[in-house]
Amino acid sequence: MTQVNGISGEEPDPRPSAGPEAVGAGHVPAERRPSGGLESTILAALWAAGAPLTVGQVQGAIGVELARTTVTTILSRLYEKGTVDRTRSGRGFAYTPTEDAAGLTARRMHSELRKDEDRGTVLARFVSQLTYEDERLLRDLLDGDAR
Repeated sequence: MTQVNGISGEEPDPRPSAGPEAVGAGHVPAERRPSGGLESTILAALWAAGAPLTVGQVQGAIGVELARTTVTTILSRLYEKGTVDRTRSGRGFAYTPTEDAAGLTARRMHSELRKDEDRGTVLARFVSQLTYEDERLLRDLLDGDAR
């Protein structure tokens, strides 16, 4: 099975995380992962697998030491968001992404657009910040020359 490293590419801190009361002489607090970093890592593992994975298989594929409960929680959240689908596999579930990476990005863009009442202004600002190449690609797509 393909190993997928975390987004940062760095090895996780092998020291156990400690609460604020343990920080002091000889203790350095563990660095927090960026928001959504674990979700991205798990989705990358699912996309790389190309087949449904159980929690244990995801845990082995991501190449980051995470508790099984943490992986289960993240997969459950992704399922609730509609980002992954699941089917029974033994006593648990096997998970599959509902979309590829480009589809997920498009869904996120739509979600952000729906948050603002002035869609015209949002779209105008978005388009005004496109590179020449991206603007040309968007124009081709709108003209029906989709790739």
